[in-house]
Amino acid sequence: MTDADNASAADHRHSDTRTIVHVLRHGEVHNPSGILYGRLPNFRLSATGEAQARTVALALADHDITHVFASPLQRAQETAAPIAEKHGLPIGTDANLIEAANDFEGLKVSVGDGALRRPRHWWKLRDPFTPSWGEPYLQIAHRMLAAVNAARVAAAGHEAVCVSHQLPVWTLRRFLQGERLWHDPRNRQCGLASLTSLVYEDDTLVDIVYSEPAGASDPRVTGA
Repeated sequence: MTDADNASAADHRHSDTRTIVHVLRHGEVHNPSGILYGRLPNFRLSATGEAQARTVALALADHDITHVFASPLQRAQETAAPIAEKHGLPIGTDANLIEAANDFEGLKVSVGDGALRRPRHWWKLRDPFTPSWGEPYLQIAHRMLAAVNAARVAAAGHEAVCVSHQLPVWTLRRFLQGERLWHDPRNRQCGLASLTSLVYEDDTLVDIVYSEPAGASDPRVTGA
């Protein structure tokens, strides 16, 4: 039995209003240029990403999913599609699930090449705690929590899926765990097509279960 199955397993001690919101990171993206695509349009899943989305849909096929929500970006919508199809559901688009805004969008930002080699960009890195180069972590956490709460209310007593992006998912998790929001991106536990399942009793969060039904991935790999 997978961790996602464990999160969904019936437990007679739980009330009828036990609700699970699966926060799903999208699958691998087709990004041959290796840029930070952020909120740019037309970045679709790669063939691997499409397979990852189908794998997650199979893993969730027997779950009591009544609602599927996704970021408006193409890669999130494509990741949500197989799950919605399996359960005969429409995809609800929620702008609160969108990728974090980033001033380096459209540029290469790998260590040792691209934008980070140019002094004119260095001022953007002056504050890693807010951060200075993009959307504030606290703002990301609050909008993600709003999306999760909306999904929890909609799916009360059942399960919902919210498809989002790595930084928003990880920021949400750290916020819910009471951890500081600034962090080392290399240490994120948020693989491609991974599930961060939030288990609620009524409106109280009682557990967070992480699983990788499509397998592990490196958070530093371009295309993620």
